[in-house]
Amino acid sequence: MASTTSLSLLFTLMLVSLCIVLCAAGNFNQDFQITWGDGRAKILNNNNLLTLSLDKASGSGFQSKNEYLYGKIDMQLKLVPGNSAGTVTAYYLSSKGSNWDEIDFEFLGNLSGDPYILHTNVFSQGKGNREQQFYLWFDPTSDFHTYSILWNPQHIVFSVDGTPIREFKNLELIGVPFPKNQAMRIYSSLWNADNWATRGGLIKTDWSKAPFTASYRNFNANACVWSNGKSSCKSNSPNSTSSTWLRQELDTSGQQRLRWVQKNYMIYNYCVDKKRFPQGLPLECTRF
Repeated sequence: MASTTSLSLLFTLMLVSLCIVLCAAGNFNQDFQITWGDGRAKILNNNNLLTLSLDKASGSGFQSKNEYLYGKIDMQLKLVPGNSAGTVTAYYLSSKGSNWDEIDFEFLGNLSGDPYILHTNVFSQGKGNREQQFYLWFDPTSDFHTYSILWNPQHIVFSVDGTPIREFKNLELIGVPFPKNQAMRIYSSLWNADNWATRGGLIKTDWSKAPFTASYRNFNANACVWSNGKSSCKSNSPNSTSSTWLRQELDTSGQQRLRWVQKNYMIYNYCVDKKRFPQGLPLECTRF
């Protein structure tokens, strides 16, 4: 007999497969709203470019107009160049409430010539502490690169330019909560975190380099949109195959690339930090 969890997962998969939407890429005025920054965030180039800026007075941020329940989300970012120490560019999905779900990309700035740290985390039902950190194999400030989140009932996959860097599997069967019931918006912000972001707060923001600016383009969401308490979405792509992401797993090539990144560029993994978890590593780490 199938377990209750398995039946729930199957039902979710069937339900979401009925509500796929392909969102047009690139129109920031259509898809996003600037939420703070007093003019420091700008939508430019016929709605195809969005910039966030930070100075000593304030940072800035934006959020998606839609909420999503599962999806394949892509955004191209070009990060703050030069001496970006103390700054954080956050790009993430999040729900609301005390038991929120969240899927994080955070880019921790550094001194000129030192690499950015890409910080990732997954929250489910208000619980996070699932940090993995990476260096990148390119300069993320010299050009745009694509940062993607695949979120479906099987797993969450973080990717950079199509290369998977992290996978968080649905392990509800062993008691690990998985984000599946709460719709999430996309958020991004550029802000000052020099109390912790660069070398534990030892390196402070050099305000003589301000304003700091990060740029965004080519947003695309192949996703289920949540509206008025229910899924109200449909495919607007003729002969659509856009629902393939809903069942997408890592193939052999993807698994190999994931291992390559984690072997060569991972600099922190909570799943091996026994000092942090003296009572035993989190349950999902047994399947790492």
